[in-house]
Amino acid sequence: MDKVERRILEIIDAHAEEIKAFGRDIFAHAELGYKEFRTAEKFTEAVKKLGLDPKTGVAVTGVTAELEGTRDKKVRVSVMGELDALPIPNASHSNPETGAAHCCGHHAQLTGVLGAAIALCDPEVKAELDGIPVFMAVPAEECVDLEFKEKLAEEGKIRYFGGKCEFIRVGAMDGIDLVVGHHSSTGDWEAGLANSPSTGFVSKTVKYKGKSSHAAGAPHKGVDALNAAALGMHALELQRESFRDEDTVRVHGMMSRGGDAVNVIADDVALQYLVRAANIPAIKDANYKVNRAMQAGAIGTGAGVEISTAPGYLPTVPLHDTEMLENAIDDVLEAVGGRRNPNDHDMSVGGGSTDYGDISYVYPLLQFNTGGMSGTGHNPNYDVCCEDTAYLTTAKLFAVITYRLLKDGAKEAIKIRDTFKPKMTKEEYLEYMESMIEKIVVEMKEPPKMEKA
Repeated sequence: MDKVERRILEIIDAHAEEIKAFGRDIFAHAELGYKEFRTAEKFTEAVKKLGLDPKTGVAVTGVTAELEGTRDKKVRVSVMGELDALPIPNASHSNPETGAAHCCGHHAQLTGVLGAAIALCDPEVKAELDGIPVFMAVPAEECVDLEFKEKLAEEGKIRYFGGKCEFIRVGAMDGIDLVVGHHSSTGDWEAGLANSPSTGFVSKTVKYKGKSSHAAGAPHKGVDALNAAALGMHALELQRESFRDEDTVRVHGMMSRGGDAVNVIADDVALQYLVRAANIPAIKDANYKVNRAMQAGAIGTGAGVEISTAPGYLPTVPLHDTEMLENAIDDVLEAVGGRRNPNDHDMSVGGGSTDYGDISYVYPLLQFNTGGMSGTGHNPNYDVCCEDTAYLTTAKLFAVITYRLLKDGAKEAIKIRDTFKPKMTKEEYLEYMESMIEKIVVEMKEPPKMEKA
């Protein structure tokens, strides 16, 4: 490490309690996507204290803040964190006001971005940057609470459900050359490379419409939306053998509304689904089969159905050139006495998805993992077990990686940027996203009147 990098680590250690306190506060006040007003406000207040002039309300709750006054403005690096949490009300640390819990590690990621900002805003460090770090707090990485997001889209407040998708759409990413991203993890190691592929997906809301009637006294006068949903879900199960193993297809959902009373024929039933796969053709194929199955449920029972499909996230594209990133991870771990993830070169497709995938289609994406968490992600037992790793090591890596990209005329950033071949331009990306928006409607068939025997 050079003297500036040693200075970065010293600054973060000197502000350790301040950084940890921020992480604890965000952890205890989890909020869902596009509702992260308190979280965004806390981040905004923190970067203002550093002398930055943040833009707020980007894609509803997002925040961006540039470190101005660096020597050269030709290269702009996004230092990116996420604001939202998951709807897991039975976690020990869930927010009682929102029912949300940070069982995904976004609180640690956002804390790392703030810690990096503290270090990079130091005059001695800032003087060595030949480019502009742009600190970003992005909403709504978790694709949950779909009906709320549909309402926002209907009101014109968003177009896409993912925060990074919206950041691309509204122009918050315009002029960005590279993105530094992060994920929290569990395990007996402190940090590692995060560069494996993942699935992408589309999200779906399926609303079955029936006709209510007494379930025992006059079932023949009703149209059971719950039966329609059951038939649609069974038809979907019969599609699964047609999914190819190499496409890593995952179709999973939940019933968000299932009727009003046990003795009333259900007239309003809603399902939510995510349809995932490792490539775009497989996503489209699986989505077509889900649509077909859900329509069959309506047709078979005489119910109506409205199937709304929204673009979710794209599969993550691994970065080709990771030498600088890996060296930074190794050097920071040597400095803090940490262990590297021994499996961080595993290139198998992860079943999960992230809107970092959308970033990776358009921009060079450098991602790393840090530990410090226990339990299982997206489960109530997920918790912080080591604040130094979860918050401070994350901050140190964000800062050192950004510094190495931008020092010495930003030669590393320019090399990665100029050799990167995007799979899509911004315009092609938006065209794809629009092509995946779809609504299918099947009208309910009234039951025929029965003649008296």
